[in-house]
Amino acid sequence: METEELARLLPLLAPLIVIQLGLIVAALVDLIRRQSTRGPKWAWGIAIVAFSILGPLAYFIFGRGEE
Repeated sequence: METEELARLLPLLAPLIVIQLGLIVAALVDLIRRQSTRGPKWAWGIAIVAFSILGPLAYFIFGRGEE
């Protein structure tokens, strides 16, 4: 990818990158603070980091234990 093309795409990609990083950070913070989860915490941590947007969404939908 050339620098000009990257500079043209950056305004389109920046919001997606911010959303992705925000979801990952929010999910990891929630995972650390939560007493119990549905499944092992270490596995949710790997899923959150490894599967960019889908990992945090899956954690928020399926992984959070009831408190």
